[in-house]
Amino acid sequence: MDKLEKYRRIIVSIVKKHAQYQPSHGKIEALCICDQESDNYLLMDTGWDKTGRVHAVVFHLRIIDGKICIEWDGTERGITAELLELGVEKDDIILGFIRPEYRQFTDFSVA
Repeated sequence: MDKLEKYRRIIVSIVKKHAQYQPSHGKIEALCICDQESDNYLLMDTGWDKTGRVHAVVFHLRIIDGKICIEWDGTERGITAELLELGVEKDDIILGFIRPEYRQFTDFSVA
């Protein structure tokens, strides 16, 4: 299996795992969005809780030039740790939520 397919499988498994978590409050549905054509992978929450409408991106990952770019991570533990545990190299992870000029100060890829 090539690296791109490996990364796609890892990301889809993470999205599906997180989609199983159900909040203890409200009626909220987790939506898995896995588009392998554009290599965009999102988990969204949608529904209602006691404060009103819920419609939020939990996390958004993209594969760009063979690297996984974390565009947004609203998880408690962090998607980065999960990617590393599942065998993704630090050099293949881009912290897209960090300004490009500051990425050089991380242990991860700058682009």
